[in-house]
Amino acid sequence: MKIALMDSGIGLLPAAAVARRLRPDADLVLSWDPDGMPWGPRTPEDITRRALDVAGAAAAHKPDVLIVACNTASVHSLPALRARFEPELPIIGTVPAIKPAAAGGGPVAIWATPATTGSPYQRGLIAEFAAGVDVAEVPCPGLADAVHHADEAAVEAAIAAAAARTPDDITTLVLGCTNYELVAERIRAAVQQPGRPPLILHGTAGAVVAQGLRRIGEQPAPEAPADGTLTVLLSGREAELPETALTYEEGRFLKAVSPAR
Repeated sequence: MKIALMDSGIGLLPAAAVARRLRPDADLVLSWDPDGMPWGPRTPEDITRRALDVAGAAAAHKPDVLIVACNTASVHSLPALRARFEPELPIIGTVPAIKPAAAGGGPVAIWATPATTGSPYQRGLIAEFAAGVDVAEVPCPGLADAVHHADEAAVEAAIAAAAARTPDDITTLVLGCTNYELVAERIRAAVQQPGRPPLILHGTAGAVVAQGLRRIGEQPAPEAPADGTLTVLLSGREAELPETALTYEEGRFLKAVSPAR
């Protein structure tokens, strides 16, 4: 079995780590776009063009499923990706976890890139799944880019700025960009208010991988032989995991447990 994951940057690492834990026997193909990221400030048309290129690089490796581990690409490019690659290659999009977050009653905050915040797609999810729940949309300019480059000072500044825009009374925080899952506990520490119940965070990595396996009729098998390989594509070029990826636990885990091809 071969599972491909795509993103503008290293935000695909959390989902890739989940895939490796659930199916250590699966070959993984990680395709992202250092030449073009961040995608957030780009026009929807440009995002779609680059997403199709990154997906095409992954598709050339003949995966069984392609997980679009990127909220921005899912918001703007899923119809084009599905039109290009399905039904031969199933495409799994990443939807911000608004439905499970709103089920707790809120108040809820959604941290996302400026391209996703306020988009008709996100507003539609809020209307469909969070009617009657107090939802604050919080744009986080610069955070995805800072996480991608492992720029500690920029990460801290972007988290602090977004935390300052987040209402104090929220109970639940949706991480509406996959990059943010790499710094989830730092986000929690910045938003958690003294004396309030522990903040509930909702990411997407586990859900999208589970959906990817279901789509191709597979089940989790964490006890399977750990012989799955790892292929990394950087704007279509085969490469090793970059040093920036290895600054995060998920990247170190993937490198440690994936044999050389």
